[in-house]
Amino acid sequence: MNKHVVIIGAGVAGVNAATKLVDNNYDGKITIIDMGKDPYLRPYEEVMTGFLGAGGWSDGKLTYSTQIGGQLSKYVGEDKAMELMKQVVDNFSRFHPHPEQIILSNPTEEPEFIKPYFGLRLFPVWHIGTDYLHEIGKSWYDYLVSKGVEFEWETKLISIDFENQKFEALDVYQLDQPYANTRVGSYDTLIFGVGKSGIDFTSDIMEQYNLPTEEKPAQIGVRFEAPQKHFQKLIDIAYDFKLYRKDDKVSLRSFCTNNNAAYVAVEETYGNHSYNGHAKKDEAFRNNMTNFGILMEIKGIKEPFKWARELVSKVQENSTGLFYSPTREPSTTSEGIDVSATKIENLDVVKDAFQGYYKYIEDFINDMKKVFPTLKDDWGIYVPEVKYLAPEPLVNYEDLSLTKYPNVHFVGDALSARGISVSGAHGTLVAEQILSMSDAINNFLSDPVNNKEPHEMGDMHENLIGGLTMPKENTNKLNK
Repeated sequence: MNKHVVIIGAGVAGVNAATKLVDNNYDGKITIIDMGKDPYLRPYEEVMTGFLGAGGWSDGKLTYSTQIGGQLSKYVGEDKAMELMKQVVDNFSRFHPHPEQIILSNPTEEPEFIKPYFGLRLFPVWHIGTDYLHEIGKSWYDYLVSKGVEFEWETKLISIDFENQKFEALDVYQLDQPYANTRVGSYDTLIFGVGKSGIDFTSDIMEQYNLPTEEKPAQIGVRFEAPQKHFQKLIDIAYDFKLYRKDDKVSLRSFCTNNNAAYVAVEETYGNHSYNGHAKKDEAFRNNMTNFGILMEIKGIKEPFKWARELVSKVQENSTGLFYSPTREPSTTSEGIDVSATKIENLDVVKDAFQGYYKYIEDFINDMKKVFPTLKDDWGIYVPEVKYLAPEPLVNYEDLSLTKYPNVHFVGDALSARGISVSGAHGTLVAEQILSMSDAINNFLSDPVNNKEPHEMGDMHENLIGGLTMPKENTNKLNK
């Protein structure tokens, strides 16, 4: 059986899906379409599109827990979720030029000194190393190409027809041209794995087909930066520490902690700047800094995706985001360039934009100063950090397919996954189900009984009914 699998998005979810398929000798055609470039042509600073997406290109930490990152265990159960995430870790390891340098941190005990103010989420994290991600990407890409996977780079989908299994696409350089030439493609199975840069398209698709969805809370905050020495006591216990607290409407957590050679990174989405962070393994880049996001998850906001976008637009100045610190200046990138940010003298504009919610971040920082007494005013924040989450479509748990269109599977950011390991696990799960179905159909078609015409079957003990074999006594009952 030769079925054409089209994967929209060359991020971690799509790439892991394709890898699972070719590792198991899938006999159909596989095409991956992405707005970005392959890993040989993708610029270092291009974070949002291209091979391995955002996380696989700029963040070398793979969490190994179902406590965070989405609802994977809800779909498949705890044991299967852990197995799927381990397959993602193994893929990064197999294409790593120095897999022996991958480190697993696994803190097990919450320290007493943070308990009055914060909870600490403890779970294993595989540290792949940001320095190696681009080499991993090239090796991984070469492998997929060698296995016959076809890639369409710098291509944007502009429509999908779920009813007729077709799509329209356009070269990205034609997007602003009035007479652009679109091309039409078709698929048998579609894996929809667009990333953050495709959230608008995802939302449009959901609205067009009136897909049942579950609204996700707004997730927004700041990227916090300070000298590492202030947090060393906690880093020695949990390298990628995650502080958290909750109340009825707003929960906060530190997110994506980077240490040793830690740098703030700029992301551009919808024409606005936001911030993230990454760490280098090479000692030559050591700056003895720590950075992490302080993210709020806010429930009860009407149209949270739209609300977050409007907030982000209000904290832009001079075509970039904002930086505030009582004592510090904006830092530099790992290339020695000043981080793009407009320094502000007070937080008035930020508080106005956050519509009263900034007080939660302010309290979080003040309590960190109590837990880490040397911190005082030796810190800075980059505004904003945001996680855009489109409404989550309702899917069939066993293969993440749409309830209305069983040959269309949503994965990764399109299914509200957060993090590399969970996104990759989505793609792996879908691929496993495609392989299982393919094997079942191939086995059915290869059975000589099923290749006979009805008149050739004579007085056999089985009859062919609706494309499936049934015992003859059962078919007699059906025919009465």
